[in-house]
Amino acid sequence: MPQVAVTSAPLDLQALTRDVAGPGAGDGAVVTFAGLVRDHNQGRRVRFLEYEAYEPLAVRALARIVDEVRAAWPDVRVGLHHRIGRLEIGEASVIIAAASPHRSHAFAACRYAIERVKQMVPIWKREYFEGGDTWLEGATADPDDEQAKQEAYRIACA
Repeated sequence: MPQVAVTSAPLDLQALTRDVAGPGAGDGAVVTFAGLVRDHNQGRRVRFLEYEAYEPLAVRALARIVDEVRAAWPDVRVGLHHRIGRLEIGEASVIIAAASPHRSHAFAACRYAIERVKQMVPIWKREYFEGGDTWLEGATADPDDEQAKQEAYRIACA
């Protein structure tokens, strides 16, 4: 399983976790995150979502996040997958698994990764709700914006 992926296939958190943690790795912690399609947003009932991406750039952005995690927490191994296409209520749009000898590093790395995904990965979300649809604002931070990176780090380590 790839460490980072942008795919139209359903996401498999258990498989990603197995790959990141691995047998005999001796980790003290594995932290996972699954971002799910919810049935409401901004006071409206959501029917489904569609995600679009420029895949080569999105994969590079995810790989950059993994590199940033490694730089901040060298003992952490992390996997990060994002789904594109039509997603129904309850389906996972993004999954993250972080493994480390130390729980604080695994938690921080997982939280940092999702904050950076929201900041800089070029994946766009279209929300279909009862009565219409709308594009929701996606990632807007320049990947080289040090202030955005530090904000994600601050949130992750709060």
